[in-house]
Amino acid sequence: MTNPAPTSHQTYPCGDCGAHLQFTPGTTSMTCPYCGAQQAIMPQQREVVEHSYAALGEKPRRNPEQVPPNLFVCTGCQAHTESDAWSDLCQFCGSPVVVDQFNPDLIAPEGLIPFQIDKNGARHALRAWVASRWFAPNTFKKVDEAESLKSTYLPHWTWDAKTTTTYRGERGEHYYVERDGKREQETRWYSVRGTVARDFDDVVVPATAHVGSKPLADLADDWNTHTATAFQPQYLSGHFTQRYEIGPDTALETAKQKMTSVIRGDVRRHIGGDAQRIHHMSTTYRDLTYKLLLLPVWILAYLFNGKSWQVLVSGQTGKVSGERPWSAWKITLAIIAALIVIVCIVYLMYSEQ
Repeated sequence: MTNPAPTSHQTYPCGDCGAHLQFTPGTTSMTCPYCGAQQAIMPQQREVVEHSYAALGEKPRRNPEQVPPNLFVCTGCQAHTESDAWSDLCQFCGSPVVVDQFNPDLIAPEGLIPFQIDKNGARHALRAWVASRWFAPNTFKKVDEAESLKSTYLPHWTWDAKTTTTYRGERGEHYYVERDGKREQETRWYSVRGTVARDFDDVVVPATAHVGSKPLADLADDWNTHTATAFQPQYLSGHFTQRYEIGPDTALETAKQKMTSVIRGDVRRHIGGDAQRIHHMSTTYRDLTYKLLLLPVWILAYLFNGKSWQVLVSGQTGKVSGERPWSAWKITLAIIAALIVIVCIVYLMYSEQ
């Protein structure tokens, strides 16, 4: 990997006091955290568009690990910072910095979903989620008080495709026979072949490896990507933005796996009958397009019993997904209580006979 080169970036100074403006979640404005002055973000005149996968250039655009980190030079204190982020806060003076011109060896984000949930809203969602974790240790209940909630735009690929799938398999039809006075189910199997078609729109695939895959996957199907706006750097000011680590080729394979799961359901319905067996499927993809979106997530990382745990709160809907510890003694008490109830029920049943 080559050495990082200075990155063109920008800040948004407050016209009243000279501090730096930051995007305010739930609005279309930037606000000064010191004097409260606001500046509206003018909407883009262009729309979010899809890009042809067939027209995607060759490496290194397909392999982000080959691209060096950005070198930010803070306009506030002149500190030099290497970062894989597209926006961040200067670690020395706290000034927000946002990439102005993207590295030409990377695919620039097409659009983003601005934060709709602010920090208080994220805390409220997190508090409700924590309260519902019945078998978590009592000390876990304090995790919603943590100050480490960080507003982060995470990169995601979305994929569109028109698919046609040919298949062969078997359709099962149930019938019943009498054996030894009992009615038993049997199945007749018939060979079948067929073709199904489905169009996919905005299959979402995370493009970061820094966040737990399961919590992120839980949020992946919750995004309303059709509300995305064309990229504007002002929405990133004051928030961390991770550049993508998973390239489009790898992401496409994940998208195809998600599509295959849906297509398999289509095939089963097409086969019909009472039961289905799928022996082979072959799918062709047409009009394959993609775009890179930045999606808003509040990230909480905390330590519990020496282990790091991670919780995500969607900055669009407030949905919470994450890891949690389990309390062994609470689970044991619940099992004991359940056994006591079962013993009491059995005792009452026999005492009434």
